[in-house]
Amino acid sequence: MVKHIVMFRFFDEISAEERQVKAQEIKEKTEALKEQIEGVVQLQVFIAPVGTSTHSFMLEGLFESAETLSRYQVHPAHLAVGAIIKEVAGERACFDYEV
Repeated sequence: MVKHIVMFRFFDEISAEERQVKAQEIKEKTEALKEQIEGVVQLQVFIAPVGTSTHSFMLEGLFESAETLSRYQVHPAHLAVGAIIKEVAGERACFDYEV
């Protein structure tokens, strides 16, 4: 199994109201990918960071294998969610590891 953790930071010019709306949309659409892409064991998006956080929202995913993660990353449904994220968030940090 492979754990996939990705954190994003909203662009500064995104208003607080838009951040809430977009974060909820990203959460719902990302978590729905579990049912759309084979080999995804778990997907969860966290959208309420505490004040000490350096990023705006985080994805935590669990995949059957590195190959499954690779297929997920190029799947059209995942790319569609990625396009939404790219509209509102810039900085991205990723960490993948075997569990």
